[in-house]
Amino acid sequence: MKLTRLIPFTSATLVSLLLVAAYATAAAQRPAHAQAPAAHTPPAHPTTGPQSHPATGPKTEARAEKSFSGIASKLGIPAKELEDQFEAARTANPKLTRGQFIAANVLAKNLASKGVTISAILDGLQMGNSIGKTLHSLGLSESEAKEAERAADREVKEAKEAKPDQPKP
Repeated sequence: MKLTRLIPFTSATLVSLLLVAAYATAAAQRPAHAQAPAAHTPPAHPTTGPQSHPATGPKTEARAEKSFSGIASKLGIPAKELEDQFEAARTANPKLTRGQFIAANVLAKNLASKGVTISAILDGLQMGNSIGKTLHSLGLSESEAKEAERAADREVKEAKEAKPDQPKP
């Protein structure tokens, strides 16, 4: 056979082998649970354990208030009201974390004299910006934004460590 006739055949063979190898690699990396669906069905009656507890109720409310109690006293806002504000903010931005919300509140309190508001920070987070980038867009220099974030982090940490019924120094 002539060499020019072997080149297309060899190329086609190599491409086919590469495709088969790529498929085999991809198939091997697929999670095992994706290949065979689980035949587990939840029981019709409630069971004991964490799955059977409702998402709301007295224990959840007490835990939520407790988680906001330290920072709420520092901000001068009732814990329940702060929790309600967080839930409202989460409705507008489902990706908002509790830590971001707390930081936004502390930063807004600390930077009120510079015209920074909670809603402005939350709007920046909703647009996908970081807190630092949001503060920078609100007129703070990069160093001012970093220092404000550090100060807010310290305040949040102090609030977590302090018990709500202890006086603040």
